[in-house]
Amino acid sequence: MATRHNGTRRNDRPGQQELQRRLGVFDSTAIGLGSMLGAGVFVVFAPAAALAGPLLTLAVVVAGVIAYCNAVASAQLAAKYPASGGTYVYGRRRLGEWPGFIAGWGFVTGKTASCAAMALTFGHYVAPAYATPLAVAGVVVLTGVNLLGITRTALLTRILLAVVLATLVFVAVASLLGPHPEGAPAVTPGSVYPATLSGGGWGILPAAGLMFFAFAGYARIATLGEEVKDPTRTIPRAILAALAGAFVVYLGLAALLQWHLPPAQLAGSTAPLLDAVAVSRLSAGMPFVQAGAAAACLGALLALITGVGRTTLAMARERDLPAPLARVGGAHTVPFVAELAVAAVVIILLLSTNVMTVVGFSSFGVLIYYAVTNAAAFTLEGRPWHAPRWLNVLGFLGCLVLAVTLPPASMLVMAAVLAVGIAGRFLVLRLRRTARPRRTSRES
Repeated sequence: MATRHNGTRRNDRPGQQELQRRLGVFDSTAIGLGSMLGAGVFVVFAPAAALAGPLLTLAVVVAGVIAYCNAVASAQLAAKYPASGGTYVYGRRRLGEWPGFIAGWGFVTGKTASCAAMALTFGHYVAPAYATPLAVAGVVVLTGVNLLGITRTALLTRILLAVVLATLVFVAVASLLGPHPEGAPAVTPGSVYPATLSGGGWGILPAAGLMFFAFAGYARIATLGEEVKDPTRTIPRAILAALAGAFVVYLGLAALLQWHLPPAQLAGSTAPLLDAVAVSRLSAGMPFVQAGAAAACLGALLALITGVGRTTLAMARERDLPAPLARVGGAHTVPFVAELAVAAVVIILLLSTNVMTVVGFSSFGVLIYYAVTNAAAFTLEGRPWHAPRWLNVLGFLGCLVLAVTLPPASMLVMAAVLAVGIAGRFLVLRLRRTARPRRTSRES
C-alpha cells in the first residue's frame, strides 16, 4: 500500500481521486468550534433549563464528560485513519461493514435534516416573512463557497466564528453588568417551552442530551481527515482544543444566564441570549445579538454541509451510496458531486416539508454515530495516557443512556430511517451477488 511522505496512507482503492491536505491546527479547530457554536448556543439553554432547573450547569458538565469521551475516541481513530468519512470509515475498519454503514447512514440522513433546520433558523433570524427563500439562498451560497475549496471554507468559518465569539462576549458583559435600571422587559415574541420549571434531578440527563448535541461539532474535524496536514498530530489537537473552547463557553454562559435571568424566564424563552441583553444595561445592543445569531447559523451550516459531503463521498467510495457521488475534481479538488447532491436534498426538504418537525430524529442518529465511534476506539492498541479503554466504555454507555432519554417519536423515526437504509443495502448486496455468477459464466 502506498504512503505519503508524512506517513499517512493513501486511499485503499487504486485510481481513486484524493482530496488535498491544506488544513492546519488553527483552521481545523475553527471549523470544529464553528460547528459547536452554531445556532444552538443561542437557543439551547432554555429547554435545558426547563428540564434541569437549577442544575443546568451540572447538565452541561455531564454533557461535557460524554463529549470528552467521544472526542478522545474520534481523535485516536482520525489520527490512525485520516480519510474523509469519520466514523463511517472507522466503523468499517475496526468493526466491520455493517457498523460502519449504520454510523454513516445515520450521520448523513440526520445531519442533512439538520442542515435544512439550520438554514431555516438563519432565515427566521434575518427576515421571518422570507425565511424559506433566505434559507435556500444561504444553502446555495455556502455550497458555492465549499466548491471553491476547503481553504475558502476555513476562511469564511473563521470570519463567522469571530463574529459569534464577539457576540457571546457582549452577552456575557451585559449579563455581568446586571439588569436595566428601569427593569426593561424581554421582547421575545413568545415561548415554545414551558414558562415554569418542571425539571430538577430527573431532568439532568435529558438536559445533558440537549447540551451534548451542541458539543458534537468536533465530528466535522474527523470527517475532514483527508484534507488535514500532518493528521496524526493535527486532528487530536484540533478536536480537543475545539471541545475545550466550546465547554468553557457553554458552562460560562449557563452560569451567567442562571444568575442574570429569573428561572421561569430562562426556561420559557425562545431566545435566552437575546433576553439576557434585553433586560440589561446594554439593551440597545440587541440587533448585534441578532446578527451574531445569524452568523452562528451560517457558520454551523457551512461546517455541516462540508461534513455531510465528505461522509457521502466516503460512502460512495465503498459503494454504500451511488458511485458517482465519489467524484472529486475541479480546480480546488473538492467532492463536487457529493456537495451538490447534499445541497439539492437540503433545498428539497426546505421547499417540501416542515423541517422543524422532521429534524428531531437527527439527535438519535448522532448518538448512534458516537456509540459506534467508542466501540471502534475500544479495539485500538497503543493508547495515549489520556485515552484509557474504560473511557470508551463510558462514552458508549453514555451515548446509549442519552439516546433512550430522547422523546419516543424521535427514536421511532430514526429507527425507521436506519431500517430503510439497512434493508436497502441488504437488497443491493444480494443483487450484486446474484449478478456476479452470471457475469462470470458469460466471460468464461
